[in-house]
Amino acid sequence: MLGCIKPRNEESVRSKQLDKELQIVHRQFEKAIKILLLGTAESGKTTILQQMKILHINGFTREDIIHKTKEIRQNIHESIYELVVQMQKLQIPYDTTQSRKSGEWIVNFGKHSPDHFVDEYTDNVVTLWNDNGIRECYRRSNEFYLIDSAKYFLDKLELVAHSDYIPTTDDILHSRKMTTGINQISFSVKIPKSMGGGSQEFRMFDVGGQRDQRNKWLQVFEGIQAVLFLISCSDFDQTLREDPTQNRLKEALELFSGVWHNRFLSSSGIIVFLNKQDIMEMKIRNGTRMEDYYPDFKDFKISANEGNVFDECDRLRLFIKHKLINVTQQPARRLSRAHTQRECYYHFTVATDTTNIRKVFNDVHNMILTDNLTSVGLI
Repeated sequence: MLGCIKPRNEESVRSKQLDKELQIVHRQFEKAIKILLLGTAESGKTTILQQMKILHINGFTREDIIHKTKEIRQNIHESIYELVVQMQKLQIPYDTTQSRKSGEWIVNFGKHSPDHFVDEYTDNVVTLWNDNGIRECYRRSNEFYLIDSAKYFLDKLELVAHSDYIPTTDDILHSRKMTTGINQISFSVKIPKSMGGGSQEFRMFDVGGQRDQRNKWLQVFEGIQAVLFLISCSDFDQTLREDPTQNRLKEALELFSGVWHNRFLSSSGIIVFLNKQDIMEMKIRNGTRMEDYYPDFKDFKISANEGNVFDECDRLRLFIKHKLINVTQQPARRLSRAHTQRECYYHFTVATDTTNIRKVFNDVHNMILTDNLTSVGLI
C-alpha cells in the first residue's frame, strides 16, 4: 500500500512544478514583445508594418484607403515628373514632338500631384509612358532616385485615374511615402499549445531610415526584444537619395554593423530580412552585373548545398548574406560583450508578398517565443 503512495506524491510534485513553470511562461508572455524595424530608407520597413495590419489587424480602414489613394496618385506624379527631368539631364531624346510637349506640360505643372487626374493630365502621362525615350530613361533609373514601384503604378495609370478608384491591398503595399518620426502598431498572435497556449501581444516600431532620421532611433531602443533589420538586395547598383556618392548596399552593410555592435541592443535578437528579392532577380535577368559595383563578387563561390552554383541570383543573395555573417563574426567592440553569445537569423523576403511574409513572420514569431522560453529556463 505504501509503495503506491510514493509515485502519486512524485506525480503531484511534478504537476505542481509544471503549473509553476506555466505561470512563469504566462507572466513572460503577458508582457508585450517589442520589435524594432531598422534599415536604410526604402528597404521595406513600412511595407512590413502594413503586412502586420493585413495579417493580424483585419487589414486597412476606410481612412487608410482614402489616404493611400492620394499617396498612390502622388507616387505616379513624382515618378513621371522625375523621369521627364532626368530625360534632359541624361540627354535622352523623345520619340515624338507630342511626347516632348507632354514632358514640358508635366514640368510646368510642378512637383505636386493633382487631387484628381483629369483627362488632360492622364492623356499627357499616358503619352509620356508610351514613349521609347521615357522607357530608356526608366531603364537607367539606377542613375538617379526613382521609387521602385514607379512602373507598377504607371502601368495602372488609367485605372488609378478613375474618380471611383479604390486601391487594392497590393496597390497599398506598393505605395511609397518617406517615413519621418516613429510609427508603431500593436497586435496579438496566438501562442501554440505546445508553448502554453493563449496569445502574445507584439508592438512593432518603424523609424525613418534616412540619415537625418537615425538620431531618433535611440528613443525606442530601451526594452527591445528583437530587431528586424531590412536590407534591400536590389540596391547594389543604386546610390542614396541624400548622398549620390554613397552606394545604397554599402550604406546598408555599414548600418547593420553599427546595429550589431550597438551596446543598447546587445541583448536583443537580430533577424535580417534580405528583402526585394523580386526586384534583384529582375535586374540580374535584365543584364545588370553585380561585379560592376562589387568587384569581389566575381570570385565569390557558393557550394551546391547553399544554392544553384550556376544561378547568378543565388550567388548574389548569398554574397550579401556572407557579408552580413562576416560582420557578426567580428570581435566585440566592447570588452563587456566579449563573452555574449548572439545569433543572427536570416530570411530572404519579398515584403509586398503577403504569403511570403506570413510564412517568414510565423518563423520569426516562433523563434522569439522559443527565446523567451529559453530565457526562463524552460527549454
